[in-house]
Amino acid sequence: MVTYLDRIVERHRQAAAADTRTLGELVAKTAAMAPCRGFRAAIQATPEIAVIAEVKRRSPSKGDLDVDLDPAATAAAYEAGGAACLSVLTDEEFFGGSVGDLHAAHGATRLPAIRKDFTVDPRDVADARLMGADAVLLIAAVLDPFELIEFHELACELGLDALVEVHDEPELEEALNAGATLIGVNQRDLVTFEVDHDRAARVALAIPEGVVKVAESGIRDADDARRLADAGYDALLVGEALVTSGDPAAAVASLRVARRH
Repeated sequence: MVTYLDRIVERHRQAAAADTRTLGELVAKTAAMAPCRGFRAAIQATPEIAVIAEVKRRSPSKGDLDVDLDPAATAAAYEAGGAACLSVLTDEEFFGGSVGDLHAAHGATRLPAIRKDFTVDPRDVADARLMGADAVLLIAAVLDPFELIEFHELACELGLDALVEVHDEPELEEALNAGATLIGVNQRDLVTFEVDHDRAARVALAIPEGVVKVAESGIRDADDARRLADAGYDALLVGEALVTSGDPAAAVASLRVARRH
């Protein structure tokens, strides 16, 4: 059975195969750029559980969320509500995002932002830096262990933080072997797109001290935030619940519960 994830990753790998640019030329362009804002550091500096607020127009499983979303205004509202970081979708075909959304959201705030996309090629990592992102997403489920190590090392060399997303303990082991110090546990199954609210708590038990822990997907309200804080998470990555809330600033503020120490 061909899944959502299979289709998305295949399209991204096709685009990468057609790309004639060299990694060297892209890396050279990053040399004169200002330092990144510090995505992982912003999470660590937040006293309560940090909210990574997502600019998201649509999803393959839920369809349109807010196709007319204003990324600058949305990001500013997130900042006003106390978000620690931004997450901005740049995948156009499946999520309705764009590089323009990243530029607008990042430019409207002082918050660090992650480029939320499907990184399948080292040039994608360099592109994230050139777009002005402060962090890049690496999904263990779509990368082999050697790619994960290579892309993580490149991100570090370029000054980017790398959020390594995992779904289970074997993927967590691959992330740790790659040197990840910022790990996201996605509660959404990328094959079925169903949410398992017990997944984050279970996988958190295997994440060592010193690693910044981010819970992703299916986070709806303060009760979810408290449960995840109790499980030891440092941050929540939230998109749909904020975009559809009608009051993004208040929605962010409601998730900022006390972190377990």
